[in-house]
Amino acid sequence: MKINEVSKKFNISIDTLRYYEKIDLIEPIKRENGIRNYQQEDLDHIDFIICMKEAGLTLEAIKHYFDLYREGEETLEQREEILAKQQAIILEKMTKQQKTLDYLDYKINLTKDRISQRDRQKMGVNL
Repeated sequence: MKINEVSKKFNISIDTLRYYEKIDLIEPIKRENGIRNYQQEDLDHIDFIICMKEAGLTLEAIKHYFDLYREGEETLEQREEILAKQQAIILEKMTKQQKTLDYLDYKINLTKDRISQRDRQKMGVNL
């Protein structure tokens, strides 16, 4: 897959893809006639990077994870720790957001009730 196709697939800029390669976040992409040709493994790495960024990891932390990955099986515990720590952070944020959402639901329902009550009073006055 060519770089412009990868850019569209993941909705990230071509410059970003080149930057990831430059900082060794992804392995150097194989080229055919000077044109980058992304393989499925490259796409999987990019997908992981995007997921981890959305999970709140910095590029530096993601690079550290990949460095551990490249070291092999001896680093499985360290990698699991990185993922579990980020998962805990996300779960905590989700809990807080759920509380906020519940409160907003409460306030919306309360406001709707007051609107209905006000409208009933207006109709009673007009009769």
